Amino acid sequence: MSGCVEKDVKQDVCSRPEEISTRKSMVILVAIFVSSLVAMFYVYLMFPELDVSEREHLRIPFDIEDAKQLGLVLDRYKDRYYFEVMFGIILVYIFLQTFAIPGSLFLSILSGFLFNFPTALLLVCFCSALGASLCYLLSQLAGRRLVKKFLPERAATWSQQIEKHRDNLLSYMLFLRMTPFLPNWFINLVAPVIGVPLFPFAFGTFLGVAPPSVIAIQGGKTLHTMTSSSDAFSWTSICWLAVFAVLSLVPVFLKKQLRAKVE
Repeated sequence: MSGCVEKDVKQDVCSRPEEISTRKSMVILVAIFVSSLVAMFYVYLMFPELDVSEREHLRIPFDIEDAKQLGLVLDRYKDRYYFEVMFGIILVYIFLQTFAIPGSLFLSILSGFLFNFPTALLLVCFCSALGASLCYLLSQLAGRRLVKKFLPERAATWSQQIEKHRDNLLSYMLFLRMTPFLPNWFINLVAPVIGVPLFPFAFGTFLGVAPPSVIAIQGGKTLHTMTSSSDAFSWTSICWLAVFAVLSLVPVFLKKQLRAKVE
């Protein structure tokens, strides 16, 4: 009887540090989120004085109409306040990516409307990679413990799959970013939990988001005529995405062929 009591006490003592650590991680996560909101509000206050009719459209776009109205407002001030407008878009883009909030697609389209093609593409790829990396780090801080606590068997299975393909993680990351099989926010949250290293994750994101971003940016050139975000994607552009996705896996097949010949 006393042995069982001692065992229960030991388990309770061992579980307390994990609970405290999880609670601490959640507090840090909330603090970072609140700090980001404060930074967003500060940028909002520092933006040039707008008319009442314009200020109501200065918000995160969650549909194509929001993007249209915001684009019209920012386009009026872009020439005089070029870097302020660009910094605002960068900050909002990274914020959405960091906290896995929908809306970054409309910012990609909006970037194509406001900036020239090379600038818009670099901006979108940079913001996507940085925001995804920050989301990765936040998930590593809190998500890993939560997944291992509530989904231990599935986390173990995913980790085993990663180990099998560790030499080809960059190719797989490129493939996932170019295809719609898994949403980007899910990839950002799960990657650190299953053991994907940060470098191939970030570099693969930077390169992998480029092809779909090219399509979104090109669509932004006709933002005023768009009725939905899907207008940016034609069957031709989808076919090109499929081609790039297949090409990203070519190194994997070549490695397998080379190993088969060596063996």
